[in-house]
Amino acid sequence: MARPYWSGQIQISLVSFGVKLYVATEAKSEIRFHQISRKTGERIRHQKVLSSAVEDSPDEAAAPVEKDEIVKGYEYSKGQYVTIEPSEIEQLRVPSKHTIEVTQFVGVDELEPEYLEKPYFVVPENDVQAEAFAVVRKALQKTKKAALGKIAFGGREHVLAITAPADDKFPGMMAYTMRYQEELRDPAEYFSEIKKVAINEDSLELAETLIKKKAAKFDPGKFADGYEAALKELVEAKVNHASIPKEESAAPKRGKVINLMDALRKSVSSEEVSVTKKKPAASVKGDQAKGVQKEGLSLVKPPATSRKRKSA
Repeated sequence: MARPYWSGQIQISLVSFGVKLYVATEAKSEIRFHQISRKTGERIRHQKVLSSAVEDSPDEAAAPVEKDEIVKGYEYSKGQYVTIEPSEIEQLRVPSKHTIEVTQFVGVDELEPEYLEKPYFVVPENDVQAEAFAVVRKALQKTKKAALGKIAFGGREHVLAITAPADDKFPGMMAYTMRYQEELRDPAEYFSEIKKVAINEDSLELAETLIKKKAAKFDPGKFADGYEAALKELVEAKVNHASIPKEESAAPKRGKVINLMDALRKSVSSEEVSVTKKKPAASVKGDQAKGVQKEGLSLVKPPATSRKRKSA
């Protein structure tokens, strides 16, 4: 198992127990690029150098500054900096570096998606903490509440929402860092100029029908990164000196202009047709008649004549 990203205490009033947080996401891209010289094909390396060295001799290679010589600096006036040592940052008086103090509980459905930032797995620190962890987890699950508190890591203090899964598929909890309100742009700047229109009830009913017909249980496994797949295809083509795949520009559709009602009706009809085309599950008796043996999975192909179509 990976090392925990954060370890500390969750404190709810007088109840306190140790937990570990693990980053719940990871980059899965198989294609990674480097910067190389177009002329020589060599890889480009970036080095940290003094700005004065570049300004004084822009055509000469500047000597790199060693890592232990670099500190953080805050520019309090033009060209004037105050330096901050790593040890000084470590000694900052921020209680949430070690303890998540739960200040309130909110309904899970109140957590608006635009405020959620990054997910983490939450596990008890050890077996001794497991009982308190399990009790709080079950209580959050039954009340459908999320615990809100603050946590400090990565150079800032975050609002943190801790939730329990709706079922017992796994025994842990989830935590989500949240954005502060001032980090979100004012939606009024973007939505205020949207034209107000009268909604036709028939159109609305058709739209609702279309939504119901295309509704399904969310399965994240059904989605894949098409851009990544296309990029991999491009790289493989260049490695193998094959023809490079290109996007074919779709020809502009010409013809009859379809209004919203017609588009909705045709959409609903096409969904109904796609449902009727799906084959129902064959019965055992029907399978036996076709020569399908369930245990050995032996298939008997139909006669070739049954597949022939009459020529026009």
